[in-house]
Amino acid sequence: MDTILVVNAGSSSVKFQIFAIDGEGRLRRQIKGQMDGIGSRPRLRASGANGDPMADRAYPIEAVPDIPAAMAVAGEWLRDELRITPMAVGHRVVHGGPDYDRPVLVDHGVVARLERFAALAPLHQPHNLAPIRSLLANFPALPQVACFDTAFHRTHSAVADHYAIPHQLHAEGVRRYGFHGLSYEYIAKTLPQVAPDIAKGRVIVAHLGSGASMCALRDGHSVESTMGFTALDGLPMGTRPGQIDPGVVLYLIAEKGMSASNVQSFLYRDCGLKGLSGVSNDMRELEASADGNAKLAIDYFVYRIGLNAGMLAAALQGLDAFVFTAGIGENSISIRSRIAEVLGWLGVTLDPAENARHAPLISRPDSRIPVYVVPTDEELMIAQHTLTLLMNTPSSNPNHERVS
Repeated sequence: MDTILVVNAGSSSVKFQIFAIDGEGRLRRQIKGQMDGIGSRPRLRASGANGDPMADRAYPIEAVPDIPAAMAVAGEWLRDELRITPMAVGHRVVHGGPDYDRPVLVDHGVVARLERFAALAPLHQPHNLAPIRSLLANFPALPQVACFDTAFHRTHSAVADHYAIPHQLHAEGVRRYGFHGLSYEYIAKTLPQVAPDIAKGRVIVAHLGSGASMCALRDGHSVESTMGFTALDGLPMGTRPGQIDPGVVLYLIAEKGMSASNVQSFLYRDCGLKGLSGVSNDMRELEASADGNAKLAIDYFVYRIGLNAGMLAAALQGLDAFVFTAGIGENSISIRSRIAEVLGWLGVTLDPAENARHAPLISRPDSRIPVYVVPTDEELMIAQHTLTLLMNTPSSNPNHERVS
């Protein structure tokens, strides 16, 4: 049976999933795994479709010093022990810049163009591209597809897309991109099955995790997002500040003597919930903490989500539904409850019992705005894009080289 490998690479981990393609072209998840602790305490862990463990192995540091080595170890395990040789690889790439508004087959030219956006997503882009380069070098005939977190938001109007800066900068690519697009695209495609009455309406989706943003959907298309040029904007996140006055950056440079690279590291790694609380960037730890600053961080998180919901409702000129997704949105009963409270002015009334059992619909029947919890699946979205692109690309080689 043909399979597709989906890869999401970070700074010290490579997450991967294997999807089988049945005779009717449908995708079925077979394996979910990751190689983490790269360069420190490498560990390969994987489970099957039903959650049963398939592997849990530690490796010496020198055996897995970087992402290409991690790809080699995972590929060897898939090939030698499971006899799986994927027909193609789909990659999450955070920033597609102004060049890419849809998934694309990768070659060296595509990689070179995507490398230009590394400074716009320094926590993600260089690591997203590392396994692509490794596979291009070792398996040049293996089809690879890059799927972009920015692509879904390219439907924004010119007014939503621009900053109030000279046009030349916009032409060079300084614009409001929006991120988490693969997640929002999955939600938009899932809503017709989950909630057909509101799928074509005005919907705010809150992707709340370590990275957090919100998106305004109209008829399943993105019309506005809380994130902009980079993934720093909008909501406070685990280690990123969200919306911040540009004057703060100027102050850090002029008054605190920080270099541009130091400011970049500070904004991406030391702010957000971590910086505000001084306790942790993990919402679960903050909720369990008695520290006053941990409470402040949670209060701030909820407050900013409420403010941004008002902004997105204004962009939509009304609201028909609100959707929670991603790690915090799918799992935190208390955060959902608190956010629902601050959305009460919009007509949100939560059902505590349904919220406590993580029901798909957690608002009361008399709530003017229904509230849903819809688990996201970015990896399935990537696999679907990869399969579709392969099937619709006549030049694709049906006898492509398999990864090993």
